[in-house]
Amino acid sequence: MIHLFLIGIGTGNPDHLTGEARRAILDADLFLIPHKGAGKSDLADLRTQIIADVRSDAHIVPFDMPVRDETLPYIDRVEAWHDAIADIWAQALAGHPGVTRVALLVWGDPSLYDSTLRIAARLNPAPRLTVVAGITSVQALTAAHAIPLNTLNAPVTISTGRRLRDHGWPADTETLVVMLDGTCAFQTLEGADYDIWWGAYLGMKEQVLEAGLLSEAAPRILARRAAARADHGWIMDTYLLRKRTNR
Repeated sequence: MIHLFLIGIGTGNPDHLTGEARRAILDADLFLIPHKGAGKSDLADLRTQIIADVRSDAHIVPFDMPVRDETLPYIDRVEAWHDAIADIWAQALAGHPGVTRVALLVWGDPSLYDSTLRIAARLNPAPRLTVVAGITSVQALTAAHAIPLNTLNAPVTISTGRRLRDHGWPADTETLVVMLDGTCAFQTLEGADYDIWWGAYLGMKEQVLEAGLLSEAAPRILARRAAARADHGWIMDTYLLRKRTNR
């Protein structure tokens, strides 16, 4: 039986690697490293460097990520994409029949808006799973801005840019963390009613931050986001919105 380690590696800072993650890297026989296309090679390079910082004898198998079929409805598109990735993993494992302990390095934490667990569930036979928790972009964002995630005795909603764009501000929500937002859905809100704390490349040397009243900060975020994406060829960003109360 394959023992699959899903190792949360934080948001790009090698110092985010926990002792548990280091032990899992040392225990693995083989590492699957995704390549996400032109302009994103530094993501694979960073994973490779994190492994190399822990051990020098790692057996790394790179694989190319499939492309989503944009003609399909969103859920169907993602389900088909996950099926394709699982097939690639299965082919990689079949090519190394003597290997039993396989690891994937996951940005942030494998449990938070990441599909690695869902893809692993598609493997047949089902592997034994070990999940190693990692620092999330939510933690890195609030730490970078030195703010609490929640207000006093209040809940927090974590959602996606797609849901904010399509369904608006969630009812009975004071604090909203938005992930996976490629369209800057905060532009759909009334800027005078919210504060925003935004960050890209959180924890990495390229980290950029903006914060303030949404109506004032939004143009700065859009400009810095566009410039950063042009410079690097990719961007990973997260933001926290807080509804303003009468002050």
